[in-house]
Amino acid sequence: MDLTLVIVALIMGLVGLLGVILPVLPGTILSYAGFLCVYFTTGSSITTTQLIVWGVVSVIAIVLDYVLPGYFSKVFGGTKAGITGATVGTFVGLIFGVPGIILGPFIGAVLGELIGSKVELSKAIKVGLGSMLSFFVGTGIKLIAGIYMLYYIVKEFIMVVF
Repeated sequence: MDLTLVIVALIMGLVGLLGVILPVLPGTILSYAGFLCVYFTTGSSITTTQLIVWGVVSVIAIVLDYVLPGYFSKVFGGTKAGITGATVGTFVGLIFGVPGIILGPFIGAVLGELIGSKVELSKAIKVGLGSMLSFFVGTGIKLIAGIYMLYYIVKEFIMVVF
């Protein structure tokens, strides 16, 4: 049973890590599911506290993916129109894969500022860059979480297999 769990966990952890950048894969969820599988193996070194903490981190990472574009737009001087544009751009960008996820918030924030607030192009671009920065911050958080969970998955896999 342990062998099956660690094999499933390893697959989920690896696919989850791919999901950090590929929008069609729920990366953080898959990584955590693999982490959870390893927790249930005999003699697992994962504590209940780690399980809870990384579950919370996973949920936060997922939520931040949707919240950060609007937040960074605001930090970079965006108005409600830019923040709304960044949020809409995030969801529309999902349709277009990785380029859409990176450029969606940027384009949405710029268009929101230009149309809704009628600001100069340079200010709209600044707001757009702030929302695009959110992609890199969110991806960084998911990457750290995914690598951490994969480390424990691989560690348990080695202990069970060898």
